[in-house]
Amino acid sequence: MEALTFLRSRKGLLQGIVLSGGECTLHPTVFPLLETAKEYGFDVKIDTNGSRPKVLERLIARRLVDYIALDFKALEHRYQAITESTLFPEFAESLSLLNCSSVPFELRTTVHSELITRDDLRAMVGFLQQHAYSGPYYIQHYVNGVPVLGKLCRSIKYAHFSELSVDGIAVVERG
Repeated sequence: MEALTFLRSRKGLLQGIVLSGGECTLHPTVFPLLETAKEYGFDVKIDTNGSRPKVLERLIARRLVDYIALDFKALEHRYQAITESTLFPEFAESLSLLNCSSVPFELRTTVHSELITRDDLRAMVGFLQQHAYSGPYYIQHYVNGVPVLGKLCRSIKYAHFSELSVDGIAVVERG
């Protein structure tokens, strides 16, 4: 496997690796890849949409991940329109799993003003409260001017995300 050859060549030079892009938990060789990465002494971060909670559970149980970034795409009533999937229950299960695990994780949402409103974000913070999440909730602005699938107008940048913070959840703007 080409990735393992690359990792071997970076042993002692890199501290960690990140699996991101697409959904890494779908890859059939994610377990052997991460087992080898851990054998080489790398820290491992994964970026996930939470669509495979059983895989996350196994990764955590086998101590193959050190940090997880969980993408909160939208609330259930908007999830399918935004993601073209019906995987919100799996996201919610992944959030519950991470809340109960000892693996550090972050929650983040990429915001395009045409898809996610400030009211949506306020409701998303409420959802997190109801599901016992506490910690930072990162908001990232959609990057205008890059090719995407579908047709999106230019996104308007919202300001003052910190105003959406509540007890236990600090809404933090990135980028």
